[in-house]
Amino acid sequence: MQYIEVHKCYRVPFLTHSLTHLLTLLLLLLQPKKSLPLYKSQHNFISHSQHNFISFHLQFHFKMRMAEPSSLTTTTNYISSEELSKHNKPNDAWISINGKIYNVSDWLHHHPGGELPLLTLAGHDATDAFLAFHPKTASNHLNNFFTGFYLRDHTVSAVSRDYRNLHSHLSSLGLFESKGHVTFLTLLVIFSLFCIGVCGVLFSDRAWVHLLSGALIGIAWIQSGWIGHDSGHYQVMLNRRFNRLAQILSGNCLAGISIAWWKWNHNAHHISCNSLDFDPDLQHLPFFVVSSRFFNSITSCFYERKLKFDAFARFLVSYQHWTFYPVMCFARINLFAQSFFLLFSKRKVPYRMEELLGLLVFWVWYPLLVSRLPNWGERILFVVASFSITGIQHVQFCLNHFSSSVYLGPPNGSDWFEKQTHGTLDVKCSAWMDWFHGGLQFQVEHHLFPRLPRCHLRKIAPLVKDLCKKHNLPYNCVSFWKANVLTIQTLRKAALQARDLSNPVPKNLVWEAVNTHG
Repeated sequence: MQYIEVHKCYRVPFLTHSLTHLLTLLLLLLQPKKSLPLYKSQHNFISHSQHNFISFHLQFHFKMRMAEPSSLTTTTNYISSEELSKHNKPNDAWISINGKIYNVSDWLHHHPGGELPLLTLAGHDATDAFLAFHPKTASNHLNNFFTGFYLRDHTVSAVSRDYRNLHSHLSSLGLFESKGHVTFLTLLVIFSLFCIGVCGVLFSDRAWVHLLSGALIGIAWIQSGWIGHDSGHYQVMLNRRFNRLAQILSGNCLAGISIAWWKWNHNAHHISCNSLDFDPDLQHLPFFVVSSRFFNSITSCFYERKLKFDAFARFLVSYQHWTFYPVMCFARINLFAQSFFLLFSKRKVPYRMEELLGLLVFWVWYPLLVSRLPNWGERILFVVASFSITGIQHVQFCLNHFSSSVYLGPPNGSDWFEKQTHGTLDVKCSAWMDWFHGGLQFQVEHHLFPRLPRCHLRKIAPLVKDLCKKHNLPYNCVSFWKANVLTIQTLRKAALQARDLSNPVPKNLVWEAVNTHG
């Protein structure tokens, strides 16, 4: 017997027919079982004949249920990419995945990755982004959002096809589930560094030991940052509860940075890599700009405000290539502030109180530890040492993107692979230095496969490089030194442009900066 395919139908004409089938189905289930059982469910046996009958009716009613009211026809509804692009608002957000159109408007505020990634890709194809950020099981939920429409002009580029094939290959090898021992070893190192640093303060009266202890705390913060980064992308622990515990302990409690803020910021960065108005990792006014386009005071779609390039900002930017490293030494202060701004904002923040309690733990133990030092001179040196060492990590964050290509506007999901490769930079290093970079040295690979544990990034680098070469796309990989040089060159170029605007900054920059208002 052939199954009836019903793509679109009126429910009312079929109501009597459906009730008849359901009644027949119930009567059949109540009949004595005369044939051999096919399989055993939790409560009863079902025979072969009953199974065939039930199979037909379940499939029939399932298809009837999934169909939308229209007319009796086997035609499929299509919309164009132009029509899809109009559904890009919070109350009307549609995306395309593998040519099927999904309405995610009601899902925005429940999305585990936050609403920004969905809003950014609303009105566009999101197939590659969905593939990159979600496990296979996420596909099981898509039908809940299916609109019944398909994309008429749906095409898959050659590079996207190869990217998806590579993703499937890595998945078949089990690499996304194989975490290795990196997390355990890193946690062990963090615990050891923290204990040594605390003991150095409590049980020694030598200034150099106190200074070294501050540096060790800084290194522990760096390593905790890698744990927070990893656990935000994939499950590093045995289950979600322990994964969440690792995030709170390593981020909020130990480092004083809200993991909720990090996820909010980092997800937006990944989905909009190197978009000047969408990527928060490039929006550092008034201190830094990587492009002269910031001189037009562009609006940040992440912060939802205009990034003003006023006289004070121009003054700072004009010397940004000189102030870059000093500012990085204390960039952590900004992360402290951003964490509290988010947690005390009106935004929906999952586990808000849990996040705040974690930050409270940090602001108890760290000031208390500093207060145990014998004098203010050593206290200041301890704080400077811990902050400055952690500044290395902030520099690393910048090296991967500051010197890469940038663009304005939201990303177009159909060129996902291209945007990620153009906006990232790998850093060459020996395998024994992987602990130092925490996976960021393989930034291209990480952006293409964010759920891949960092212990596998080195293995897949040749595959990604070959794929980029095949499609004539950049695969930028330089030494750590060269990455710093490129970053400073980018900052210097923008700094000189800031001085040469049509409305030039006066020679006495300090005087103008001091007298600037607003």
